[in-house]
Amino acid sequence: MIPQIKTIAYATGLGTGAPYVFRYALSLARQYDAKIEIVCGMAPLNTQAQRIADTYLGDKKSDEFHRQARERVKGEIKNQVEAMCRSAIIDDPDGFKYVGTINVIEATPDQAVLQCAQRVGADVIVMGTHRRTMDQGALLGSCAVKVLHKSTIPVFLVRIPEGYADLPSKSGAPEIIEF
Repeated sequence: MIPQIKTIAYATGLGTGAPYVFRYALSLARQYDAKIEIVCGMAPLNTQAQRIADTYLGDKKSDEFHRQARERVKGEIKNQVEAMCRSAIIDDPDGFKYVGTINVIEATPDQAVLQCAQRVGADVIVMGTHRRTMDQGALLGSCAVKVLHKSTIPVFLVRIPEGYADLPSKSGAPEIIEF
């Protein structure tokens, strides 16, 4: 039986290659008439930073301050992802109809990708990776490796060409997380 792809989990860290990888997710979505569920991980505040905030603000004020800050950051990430998507498909006015939800998940990038893929019932994960060289070979980015090893569904890795730069300057999306 030929697999049906109806839901694509597209992972982004809003790096310079994000539009390049998004276009591959969009190509798959067009071919299969699938929805793209976008996911971006937002690492939680580390323990030391939390303790410092608690010391100066007190537990209740610190918790509320961090809750509000997380919500603002999530909103900003969603805005940046949407701007990146719109810039990446500027020559394709129908392209945005394939985009579903922008999911910003408080977790490490690999955990966020896997959680979102499971939650939305994704049939495939699309994510970018950079070539990391060592003396005797090449490595994938650590997030890509973790997702490949832990995923129960196919993972479509898009190698971002060395030195690639595309539309982040047009979208205003700064580099946040590199996969």
